Amino acid sequence: MKIAIAVNNQGREVSGHAGQTRHWLVYDCQPGAPIPSPQQVELTKDQLPHYFRDDGPHPLHGVEIIVAASAGDGYLRHMQKWGAQVLLTGETQPLVALKKIMAGEALPDMRFDITTTLCKLRDLFSRH
Repeated sequence: MKIAIAVNNQGREVSGHAGQTRHWLVYDCQPGAPIPSPQQVELTKDQLPHYFRDDGPHPLHGVEIIVAASAGDGYLRHMQKWGAQVLLTGETQPLVALKKIMAGEALPDMRFDITTTLCKLRDLFSRH
């Protein structure tokens, strides 16, 4: 199962505003196996989901679970079209979030992020 976690540019904290996040840690996890090292993915501006036109391959295609601190409704719908479930969380540590997912544990609720409110306004006019 491929799990992608939105992270800040140092890769140390789970990032909010998933539709604008450039840095991702992608884990190809196997049940019962140790957690693998992540593939570090850096998206170009054209690959950011806010701009990507679904007109070709994308580095996050095939990911089954996406983890971020915040995302708008348009992003959630867009990722659902890709077959990915989005989990929003207040967990700040990517590895802790991944371990909880793999153990079947609930992630902490997302923290307040004003950009989520702004995204909800933008999503009223979203093509997704």
